[in-house]
Amino acid sequence: MSKRTVLTGITTTGTPHLGNYVGAIKPAIQASHGDAVRACYFLADYHALIKCRDPQVVQRSTLEIAATWLALGLDTDRALFYRQSDIPEITELTWLLTCVTAKGLMNRAHAYKAAVQENLDKGEDADLAITMGLFSYPVLMAADILMFNAQHVPVGRDQVQHLEMARDIAQRFNHFFGEHFVIPEAVVDDNVAVLPGLDGRKMSKSYNNTIPLWLPEKKLRKSIMQIVTNSLEPGQPKQTGDSALFAIYSAFASAAQREAMQQAFADGIGWGDAKQQCFELINSELAPARASYEALLSDPAQIESRLREGAQKAREITVPLMRDLRKAVGIRPLA
Repeated sequence: MSKRTVLTGITTTGTPHLGNYVGAIKPAIQASHGDAVRACYFLADYHALIKCRDPQVVQRSTLEIAATWLALGLDTDRALFYRQSDIPEITELTWLLTCVTAKGLMNRAHAYKAAVQENLDKGEDADLAITMGLFSYPVLMAADILMFNAQHVPVGRDQVQHLEMARDIAQRFNHFFGEHFVIPEAVVDDNVAVLPGLDGRKMSKSYNNTIPLWLPEKKLRKSIMQIVTNSLEPGQPKQTGDSALFAIYSAFASAAQREAMQQAFADGIGWGDAKQQCFELINSELAPARASYEALLSDPAQIESRLREGAQKAREITVPLMRDLRKAVGIRPLA
């Protein structure tokens, strides 16, 4: 039986947070342990340039995210682990895909539409300060996925549109030049689809509402205690549907633990007690890997070596595919 390919990337624009962990890193590492899976994990440093112009931030984030994957037990002998910028075929494929991608499709991208609307709300020109990187980054994302013919891509529900775009782009390329690409599918876990941050909005560096993944124990507890809740007193029944605290707890809990916490909400658990249980659950999962993470941070040469090895293995796939794609579009030797 041929292996199915699962691909996950994280943009290198900041310190890894709980949303990155439960939405991308954890499910991807779990998927890699199965014999039927070829797992591809990458550091999306070209994507980072769309919204970050601080070179030190991009480099430091690359180090922290790579150390995170390795500290959490990624087996780089079984999985492809690479830096996006180390695979030149990805950017070349981006151009081939750009040439078959409809502008109308890019016009519908959520991030672009949101930036346009923000400009209009301010009375500015619709495209003020919008770069071609922002406008066309779904094409780069499609290249990331299609370069390895990934069948499954774990994403949050807010990222499903990008997978739909990648599917559309793959189908258009196949229509023009033959069946070269597998049509990818999004894999969404509804328990962790979009993890809320401290204020209840999506956990995002853009909102400054994240809980960093590798906080020391005391700081992790302090951060969880800052999750916004309502004013209901202990003993008063509480709803789980609109609770950021319950959503964060659920992302780390087993089905039985989620059910028990749901009942505790109905029974009127105090917010302090619920937050303490949330802290204990999260800390018990992350504590064993903290020391490994700190050791890796202090040895960037080891991480660089692992990434270069991963790039070499990845290019055993990308170079032959790119050769075939060039031939397909007519970029071939004349003799």
